[in-house]
Amino acid sequence: MTTAAEQRAYRIEDLSHLSGTTVRTIRAYTDRGLLPKPERRGRANVYGDTHLARLRQIADLLERGYTLASIKELLEAWDAGTGLGGVLGLVDEVDRPWSDETPVRMSLAELYEAFGGTAEPSAVEDGVALGILEPVPGSDDEFLVPSPQELAVATELHAAGVPLSAITGHLRELRGQVEYISERFLQFTTEYVFERFLHHPPTDEEAAEAASLVRRLRPLAQQTLDAELARAMRMTASEHVRRHLGDVLLPPPPPPATPTTELPVPVPLPAATVAAVRALVGPDHVAEFVAAAAEREIAARRMDTLTTRPSPTG
Repeated sequence: MTTAAEQRAYRIEDLSHLSGTTVRTIRAYTDRGLLPKPERRGRANVYGDTHLARLRQIADLLERGYTLASIKELLEAWDAGTGLGGVLGLVDEVDRPWSDETPVRMSLAELYEAFGGTAEPSAVEDGVALGILEPVPGSDDEFLVPSPQELAVATELHAAGVPLSAITGHLRELRGQVEYISERFLQFTTEYVFERFLHHPPTDEEAAEAASLVRRLRPLAQQTLDAELARAMRMTASEHVRRHLGDVLLPPPPPPATPTTELPVPVPLPAATVAAVRALVGPDHVAEFVAAAAEREIAARRMDTLTTRPSPTG
């Protein structure tokens, strides 16, 4: 292990050259506490390998997207004995793509061909603004497509007759709703899963445990959203179709009952017969009883007729 006495000594210009950091930036880092103060030897400030390593760490964290304030907190935690490697491993896990899709490159001509051969520069501009397309540096007519699946959905909708402007407008609306769902899922998992890691600089072991939890929970958001979207689409799509095609989808009405033939003139009945029927079934069922009796009499006569016909073999 190299001791402080064995470290090489650098002038600030040498340190700037080796680290790729400007002299002005080195001084600013020192003033902000990101970089240890140099050793004073006579009239000169002397820097060592520790300063060089720290500058390289700061540059790495800046490339990862950290602010200088966040970097200072990380470095202070590291100096206090908290491992930085585990924290950066956790950050790498969170920053890893949350999709297994492989981005593809497409030329402008290929894009126009995918959408029916119609050139719509405004649609390309919308695609770039939404992140569906990413211009390839150094090329005027080539784009990176981060999500080929999303682009495929757009091409299918356009082929079905949806204008490109409507597709991009719908995506803007949908993106806001999905970002809200994402935020709520993160709030939920933070409250019940990650809260214990957030109130102190995590150790290497804690950071590794948190990274493992991220890997386990990573697919759950997508699976939950897929299941709920399928349920909602099944319910709302059926209702939507019924609302627009209700007359077609309703079951046919039942066939009308067999009409009854009304007698053209009332049939008079003897008063004694009516009185006897009334006494038998009550005053409310006289007509019903008479009709049933008539039907039975007709059926009996029909049976008599059938049984008295000569046999075909006789």
